Amino acid sequence: MAHAVPARGTPTGTRTGPGTGTSGPTTPDVFGERTHLLAKWAMPLAIGLVYGYWAASIRRHGGPVTGWNLLFGFMTVLAFALLWYVVRAVADRLPREGHAVLWGAFAGSALGFLYSGSGVAMFTCVLVSLLLAAAVTAGLYYRYATHQDAEEARAARHGTLTRTT
Repeated sequence: MAHAVPARGTPTGTRTGPGTGTSGPTTPDVFGERTHLLAKWAMPLAIGLVYGYWAASIRRHGGPVTGWNLLFGFMTVLAFALLWYVVRAVADRLPREGHAVLWGAFAGSALGFLYSGSGVAMFTCVLVSLLLAAAVTAGLYYRYATHQDAEEARAARHGTLTRTT
């Protein structure tokens, strides 16, 4: 496999040339802006459809599919997708700690709703939901902290760090 050799004075891994807009290292963007926009709106809906089907199947307890069961499933899809959009919009405005906590709370609540429909004890349902929420919060906090710190260090190294005071 052939790789391009970086030009003299250009750090390895940077994009150069017209239209790049940045001088620092960037990751390649394989898909276009339209594809990213479509995925941004379609992914919560697709995951919501799976979630709604799962919730409806838990609720019917192996019985026949009824109209009320279908209505419950589609209302669950609607609620899940709308909550996902709201959480995503609010989380983008929060610092990394709040961002991680909000997504952790969303994941824990979503699991708790599904798990409570299966007829387990409420204490078990709450405990499992809190464990998932804590795990998601810790994982996302670690990801956001390490990525943001790396971006800040990269920007400071290239002299593009802007401070707002």
